[in-house]
Amino acid sequence: MNLYLRLIWTLLRAWRLPKLVIGEPFERQFRVLPNDIDVNLHMNNGRYLSVADLMIVEFFARVGFLKVLMRHRWKPVLGGTIITFRKQLKLGQKYRLRYQWVGADTHWNYLRFEFLTLDGTLCATGYSKGAALSRDGLVRNERSLEALGIEMSLPDLPEAATHWIEAEQRLLN
Repeated sequence: MNLYLRLIWTLLRAWRLPKLVIGEPFERQFRVLPNDIDVNLHMNNGRYLSVADLMIVEFFARVGFLKVLMRHRWKPVLGGTIITFRKQLKLGQKYRLRYQWVGADTHWNYLRFEFLTLDGTLCATGYSKGAALSRDGLVRNERSLEALGIEMSLPDLPEAATHWIEAEQRLLN
């Protein structure tokens, strides 16, 4: 992630905001900056994913998972992202990024994101999957949730996420 100032701001902001409950949607407002654009003067497709990474950091901080990662010496890893673009975000334009944890399987947590204009127009949307990595490999979500002090059954994943997982398996075979 090459957005160091935004990363520092995200961490400082996240630690002042109220704690999030897993599954609770949250959003943040951004502006398309000059270093976010490509030659067409709209937000670069790679920048969408970099900004989405900031929201994962905020999510981890606000649910308490950053502390768990540090305490157990686990590393957060991103296992994949799928994104689709609908409308462009232009230089200087303000937009909202909405994020929500939508479920998990044995190791991976699935988060949905939406880039929206201030009037609610969908510009891009997708899913990311992430996990915690220990010296022994991926940490099982039962252990991660236990370390967070959360008892919950994992909800069924949205149909779009299941289709993504199936498509990903076909790519890997």
